[in-house]
Amino acid sequence: MTLAKTRSVSLVGVDGFVVDVEAAITSGVPGLHLVGLPDTALSEARDRVRAAVYNSGEDWPNRHVTVSLFPASLPKRGSTFDVAIAIALLAAAEAVPPRSCAGLVLIGELGLDGRIRAIPGVLPAVLAAANAGCGTVVVPRANAAEAALVPGTEVISASTLRGLLCLLRDEPPPVEDVEEDMPPPAPSDGLSIRRPDGKTGLDLADVRGQAEARRALEISAAGGHHLFFSGPPGCGKTMLAERLPTLLPPLEPDSALEVTAIHSVAGTLPPGQPLITRPPFYAPHHTATRAAMVGGGSGRFLQPGAVSLAHRGILFLDEAPEFLGGTLDALRQPLEEGEVRISRAEGTARFPARFTLALAANPCPCAAAKQVDCACAPAIRRKYLTRISGPLLDRIDLKLELTPASRAELRYDLEFAEASEIVAERVLQARERTLKRLADTPWRCNSEIPGPDLRRRFTPPPKAMRAADDALHRGTLSARGLDRVLRVAWTIADLSARDEPSADDVGGALALWTGRRP
Repeated sequence: MTLAKTRSVSLVGVDGFVVDVEAAITSGVPGLHLVGLPDTALSEARDRVRAAVYNSGEDWPNRHVTVSLFPASLPKRGSTFDVAIAIALLAAAEAVPPRSCAGLVLIGELGLDGRIRAIPGVLPAVLAAANAGCGTVVVPRANAAEAALVPGTEVISASTLRGLLCLLRDEPPPVEDVEEDMPPPAPSDGLSIRRPDGKTGLDLADVRGQAEARRALEISAAGGHHLFFSGPPGCGKTMLAERLPTLLPPLEPDSALEVTAIHSVAGTLPPGQPLITRPPFYAPHHTATRAAMVGGGSGRFLQPGAVSLAHRGILFLDEAPEFLGGTLDALRQPLEEGEVRISRAEGTARFPARFTLALAANPCPCAAAKQVDCACAPAIRRKYLTRISGPLLDRIDLKLELTPASRAELRYDLEFAEASEIVAERVLQARERTLKRLADTPWRCNSEIPGPDLRRRFTPPPKAMRAADDALHRGTLSARGLDRVLRVAWTIADLSARDEPSADDVGGALALWTGRRP
């Protein structure tokens, strides 16, 4: 037989597409020719596959070999196709029974010695194969635990090309494969996930004073509302924001798979933890570029940015005015739509980006600890804070100006400070009330309710809306701001176990949106 076919998966963003890998051996000049829009890394597969086949003890066909990747119009990149190309070629040369590999989806990179190496993006690739009706997937042994997260899919793991060939031929595996056939690490419950800054063991009880800021954190966690803290250095802005993830409940199963798929594509999965079950926390440095923030890349190599790595979690921007204006304004579209679409000449990639934004800022460039020590003119202070544009601030639900904790709070607030575990329980109960109210909708928390549905189905009684109506009449509240005030009011009501927002709930939400103390 001179023609054989296997399958692999091509990733565009976090979306996978099953690709038919066809190998044909014909007369002509000996060599391997790849067709089907391969990029440079994929074009180099001919050298990797040849060396891996030789070092696995197999003969290379001394004829012309054409490998076609279908659909030909779909851009394909990376080394994901190495194993599929090698098996298709050997099946066409009748070194492998064609029936044993016809229905397989093969994913993995080949080393020159024949080893099958781990690759990023295995989870979304296996998800795409399962959605296309492919029941059996071959992956590198190092990615086996990650691939096994997809239900209803048979996962075959292999560490070497020689071991995979023995499996397809129904032969005993080689000795080296038996020695390396160790069980995959047990999936972690995700409770000890390491954040990008490597810190663990944070607790809200560590914060002294700042009762209003703690309440704002609780509201943000309960409803998924964006948050902005401003104040002098040392008042606890960063300390508070870093403890926001400790108040969030674990991810739901579908959200956990979605978040894990993004980190799998980015190659940032924690070692030994195939499934991320806790909301991620991502805090990029203020020198981050626009591409690093929202994602990007050149040509077909598109990678998720910080907004996608924080999907279903927290994106914290410390020293927010120090970020470039274009970088901050690039957040406006993801905040509204919950996803990022990156368009290039070769195609468009989509990355989910539904996150909670937390901003922190000093009141002026000199960042004096006390206002009396500040040497900045009022015009400089205003110019510094206007680096965060009005349209972006309009999308922030909770704004709070912090003041330094008093000496009494710093020394004696220990017995009054609630631990994260206690606050997280209230947050979980509030979210359960929200889910019960939104049971017949696709939304999970108050911040996700679209404006038209919010005004049509979830409008508080007229008496409760008096403060918001007055603000609209005065022009201090925009239409978008009204939607955000209503969402926060519903979250405050959920935290208080009320069936609908009261006048105090709407007034408190309005004060938090404007940044003025009630």
